[in-house]
Amino acid sequence: MKKDNSFLMALLAAVLLTVIVILIVEARDYRRNLEAVPDYVDVALIALDGEARSGLPLNEVRNIVIHYTGNPGAAAGKIRDYCNERDAHAAPHFIIGLEGEIIQCIPLNEKASASNERNGDSLSIEVCHRDESGEFTKESYAALVKLTAWLCGKYGLTENSVIRHYDITGKECPLCFVENENAWQEFKADVRENIQ
Repeated sequence: MKKDNSFLMALLAAVLLTVIVILIVEARDYRRNLEAVPDYVDVALIALDGEARSGLPLNEVRNIVIHYTGNPGAAAGKIRDYCNERDAHAAPHFIIGLEGEIIQCIPLNEKASASNERNGDSLSIEVCHRDESGEFTKESYAALVKLTAWLCGKYGLTENSVIRHYDITGKECPLCFVENENAWQEFKADVRENIQ
């Protein structure tokens, strides 16, 4: 009986130590990440679970990939919460809401699971939209330009490094920039004007 208790105590101590180490690592990453993004970004990292957030390092940033949710009227917080569910398979680095709010889901130094084979060398931004047209609100568009330009400046990229999910897979994402090439080019020009 005493032997069984010793084993259980050792197992409990090992589990407790593992949990403490995970919490310390996540707290360190959270603090480091807070310093890495502007104060207009709400840092709400999703849980490290292996699929939506693998924790794998992002070794380089060659592109910034623009997406849309494909879920008309969905709020940024709801999309973030969905990405945080255990059965979620994908999550972007950032989600931009209908009112221009920006939520960060994945640290900048980690791979996101949003851009298919480009997850290893790109940052992803998902944008909410009101209706089936996929058009962004004025607020979400302004936030997208601001965030994208900041990321370009941070990583030494130009507007030509900004791509659509469509450019990777052919998927009509983001719809408003796939169906209207002029809008896409105008967006890239707006990003260029705001890179610092």
